[in-house]
Amino acid sequence: MAIEGAVIKKKKVSRWKRFKDNKELLFLTIPGTIWFIIFAYLPMFGILIAFKDWQIRGNFFESLIQSPSVGLKNFEFLFKSTDAWVITRNTVLYNIVFIFLGIALPVTLAILLKELLNKKLSKFYQSAMFLPYFLSWVIVSYCLYAFLSPEKGFLNSMLTSMGQDGVSWYTEVKYWPFIIIFMSQWKGVGYGTVVYLASICGIDKSFYEAAMIDGASKWQQIKYITLPLLKPVMIIMFITSVGGMFRSDFGLFYQLPKNSGALYPVTNVIDTYVYRGLTNLGNIGMSSAAALYQSFVGLILILTTNAIVKKIDEENAFF
Repeated sequence: MAIEGAVIKKKKVSRWKRFKDNKELLFLTIPGTIWFIIFAYLPMFGILIAFKDWQIRGNFFESLIQSPSVGLKNFEFLFKSTDAWVITRNTVLYNIVFIFLGIALPVTLAILLKELLNKKLSKFYQSAMFLPYFLSWVIVSYCLYAFLSPEKGFLNSMLTSMGQDGVSWYTEVKYWPFIIIFMSQWKGVGYGTVVYLASICGIDKSFYEAAMIDGASKWQQIKYITLPLLKPVMIIMFITSVGGMFRSDFGLFYQLPKNSGALYPVTNVIDTYVYRGLTNLGNIGMSSAAALYQSFVGLILILTTNAIVKKIDEENAFF
């Protein structure tokens, strides 16, 4: 008993000592902890809305308690809709393309920027690629409209000047999968490039010096040093991206096509479908059910992907 008491006392002392040694760092985490409690954990009460026929009665908690429960009825809007297959197909397929391009393009550009001898030019390219990331999709949509406008768009003006017929871009379905993918990568590639470029800059230069002494070419240095050492970052980005496979960038799919009904077969995704359903029907429970469905599937995908990665390469797994 005396030994057990001594062990417990020692644990308490060590914990208190760790707190005293790290109290400055712990105090720095307080604002972030408060932010997460207010904006990440307290809103989780809203999950219950997905199972209720939401009716506003006084404040939020009164409405939450007094609104009648409807079970899984709110989920029927998604699963029994005639458009369920289309929006699910679009959401998943686009995100699969975004995930793989979102890794391949930034890694390639980061390696190219690192290999540029002119560092001022490298910084200029880096800034130029990063700039679109800060633009809203509303601004980007109007810039794109200047190119694709049926009447005075740049592309149609160029086609007519060459004796060709203009294209009604906002009603032609076949072009938009490529436009969506291109614009998505154009806007987001700069951010990914900065992430991978920072990782490349953190690689010990002695690896490259040893490789050059052994006569390795640039391609061999990239293949046997840069890419293997970028692997952990690539896996983390891949796992987090897979978790958002059932979510879409709302502005990309709503603002960019100008909400053109003719383009719904290739631009309508779960997020835009729920938004249109909410604005037309005003059903808050339905939109909450869709958000819960997306979050739940995202959690399953993250856990599944992480488990697969853990089986293949345990060191690079998320947890």
